[in-house]
Amino acid sequence: MVDPSDAAPDDIASLLREIRDDQRVALALQREQMAMHQRQLDRVERINDRAEAIQGRAARALRLVVLVALPLVALLLALMFFPYLSALFA
Repeated sequence: MVDPSDAAPDDIASLLREIRDDQRVALALQREQMAMHQRQLDRVERINDRAEAIQGRAARALRLVVLVALPLVALLLALMFFPYLSALFA
């Protein structure tokens, strides 16, 4: 078994420098990943905002269809059945 006190101080210092350098690289990669994650979150937020706007427009269009088209369809059906009903009750 190797006694740690037998290791040369230069070896220990070089190992510590290597650890420090590896930690710096790891931190730089982590910062890069965090920046990428933030960009993705911003993109998702923009997409969600657009989807909400589209859904709002679709809801307004559907409301217009319900308020205008359904009464027109009911009127057309009543006009179509009017001759049959007038002949039935005459």
